[in-house]
Amino acid sequence: MRGRGITYDTGFVRDGRTSRPVFDLRQVARELSIIRADLHCTAVRITGGDPERIEAAAAIALREGLEVWFSPYPLELSERAMLALFADCARRAAGLHGDVVFVAGAELSLMNPGFLPGGDVRERVASLRRPDGVRETIDGLSVRLNDFLGRAAPAVREHFRGPLTYASVPLERVDWTPFDFVAVDLYRSARVADQFAEGVRTLVAQGKPVAITEFGSATFRGAGDVGAEALDIVEYDPDGGPARLTGDHERDEEGQAGYLRETLEVFDAEGVDSAFVFIFALGDHVHRPDGDPRDDLDLASYGVVKVYEDRAGETYPDLPWEPKAAFHAVADFYG
Repeated sequence: MRGRGITYDTGFVRDGRTSRPVFDLRQVARELSIIRADLHCTAVRITGGDPERIEAAAAIALREGLEVWFSPYPLELSERAMLALFADCARRAAGLHGDVVFVAGAELSLMNPGFLPGGDVRERVASLRRPDGVRETIDGLSVRLNDFLGRAAPAVREHFRGPLTYASVPLERVDWTPFDFVAVDLYRSARVADQFAEGVRTLVAQGKPVAITEFGSATFRGAGDVGAEALDIVEYDPDGGPARLTGDHERDEEGQAGYLRETLEVFDAEGVDSAFVFIFALGDHVHRPDGDPRDDLDLASYGVVKVYEDRAGETYPDLPWEPKAAFHAVADFYG
């Protein structure tokens, strides 16, 4: 693969609240240096809801020699607000010096209103699980999504002249004509495991370079079997933050690592251009090894590092996290 990547979160923003309240540029610089030197990444997908944070992290990543996938991630925004966010970010991306790909949002039909029935992401996902009318629902969302993307692409290109894509989910039948990459958030679960390689092969056969913009596994036993649905084991507080796990789960770092190795092997063998492990760290899903296992939110985290809330790590004593087995699996594959 040309682009050996990982996703770096600057803070998901919903209703004015961010999942990363503290954003220290010294820590950001240190982590991006580790991503380049120790994980052996050649690319990083920088996500978040704050354009200024994405721009600042992107500038640091470019200085490290990483290709940047500048990826604003709207959550629960109107179409007008999304277009304004993309235009702001496109202007910022255009001012950077280095290799930059612009990602015009991600999973918009699930994460934002207007494409699927439902007042939030859980209700939208539930609408897809109803046995009646699923085909009609998907047909309708694809029409609405392509109409929006047909307006979003020129709004970005008005300011940004580099490569452009959109991070889709498989149910979205995207018209890729306005884009330079076919980009899909693609998880292998037990339900699709026997079709996974063939599905990747079909994407590559479309002719445009393919990016897997999101893939990964959480850290509890059996997480790889549920793919993108591992966060379903988390209970959320009234403000939308993670509170605790729904039940007892066993830590399985080797299972997470094995999942990443296996899926990366498929992407590499089938001719994928770039792939981005989800995710370097989920800062609000903290590792609590000493108390009630249901409080150890890291079990539900897709991060390749486990984040502490009250201590520094041992491998990098200046940082509040410790690499998991997945970190070393990615480093070995990319290296």
